[in-house]
This record gives sequence, structure tokens and C-alpha cells, in this order.
Amino acid sequence: MTEPLLLTETAAGVRTLRINRPDKLNALNREVIDALDAAFAEAARDPEVRVVVLTGAGPKAFVAGADIAEMHTLTPVQGRDFSLRGSRMMRRIEKLPKPVIAMINGFALGGGLELAMSCHLRIAADSAKVGQPEINLGLIPGFGGSQRLLRLCGRAATLELCLTGAPISAERALQLGIVNRVVPATDLETETMTLARQLAAAAPLALRGLLDCVNVGGECSLEEGLEYESAQFGLMFATEDMREGTRAFLEKRKPTFTGR
Repeated sequence: MTEPLLLTETAAGVRTLRINRPDKLNALNREVIDALDAAFAEAARDPEVRVVVLTGAGPKAFVAGADIAEMHTLTPVQGRDFSLRGSRMMRRIEKLPKPVIAMINGFALGGGLELAMSCHLRIAADSAKVGQPEINLGLIPGFGGSQRLLRLCGRAATLELCLTGAPISAERALQLGIVNRVVPATDLETETMTLARQLAAAAPLALRGLLDCVNVGGECSLEEGLEYESAQFGLMFATEDMREGTRAFLEKRKPTFTGR
């Protein structure tokens, strides 16, 4: 019986998606891209899911890149379509109205780093390596790597990673702002799930508003971003969660948010 490409588990509002090609270091082919796209679309619809954690199966890799064996035979048109396929899936993740955490348990190279950068937060094991090595294959990043790196860590670091193709350590990635946290490999799952449960207990509509503000504000002028934030802030006053949160503060107790 064929193993599923994506292992899914949901507990306490946290859905864990685990790419399941450990023999291929979880490389992204068209089937995996489509499975991820469908899984994130379903997570967006499911009211029981408040946070998504994305990781790779096995001890070696988050995702070691796109599937080179599949790419090797592509025509120029097929190559463009493959790039668009992956980019659309990653844009879906980026625009998901629920927080997505990349749990980087090993190599995140090429398409793997691009996938991690499309997530809202990234926690890496201290043993992880990240990079954009496409130059070594006569290629360039195809799933948004040059653009998301530029926005995360600036021009100089982007050019260094993309032009040299050399992987960097998790600690260097933290210094550059590519990942949010680096933890001992043995603590990675515990630390990630602690953060995921913390976010799952927060007000879902406020989380969505924050994600929208950052996504929209990152692509527009400061003036437009401030206007958008004010509009989102005002919308929160229409939610039961806002009343519950402020009431709980005044009553000196923990709030219980329902997403309404």
C-alpha cells in the first residue's frame, strides 16, 4: 500500500502537516505541491483548525528542494508552469487567514527554503541548514525565493545566498532574520507545539486581522498601511472575542475566545 504524501494530524486546534517523502528528502514534485495546496485550502475552511504546523518526515530534511529528477526533463513552458504551480501554492500559505509555522527539522534548501519562507513563522533546529542552491544547477529560484529573501533579510544577504548557492547554518539564518527562533533539535517539536498552542488559544479573528495587516501593509505605502490597520482595528469591535477579551482583562481572568 502506497504511503500518503502528506501526513495530517489535528489536536487542540493545531493541524500538523508532514511532507512524507523521507527517502527523497521530502523533495517537492507536482504531486506534493498539489497535496499541499489542497491541504491548506481545507485547513482554511475547517473552523476547528486555528494554527497549522508544517514540517518534513524523517530526521534529515524539512524539504531538501524541488524534485530535480522531475525538473530535468521539463520543457521551457513546463518549467514555467511548474514554477507557477509552486508559487500559487506558497502564496496560498502566505495568505492563509490562520498562522502557519514552519518547523524546520533539517535541510531547507531551494524549494524547501521557499516553502518555509511562505509560512508566517519559522522555528529551526540548531542542526538545520538553509539556502538557495539553484545557481549550482544552472537555475534560479522558481517559487519566490529571490523575492521573499529580499523582503526578509535585504539585498546583500539575498544576493549572497542566491549567487553563491552555499547553505548557511540555522544560527546565521537567525542573524539574517530568515528564521524566528533556533532551538536544540531535541526540543524542536516541543518548542514549536508550545508556540502553536499559544496561538491556537488566541482570538482567531484578531489573528486574521494581524495577518491581513502585515500582508497588505508589506505591499503598499505607509499611509495606506496605516489606514488599513485602522479599518481592521475598527472591525474587531464587531466581534464577540473583543468583548470577551476586554471583559476578561477587567475581571482579571483568562479569556476564552470562540472566533465570533
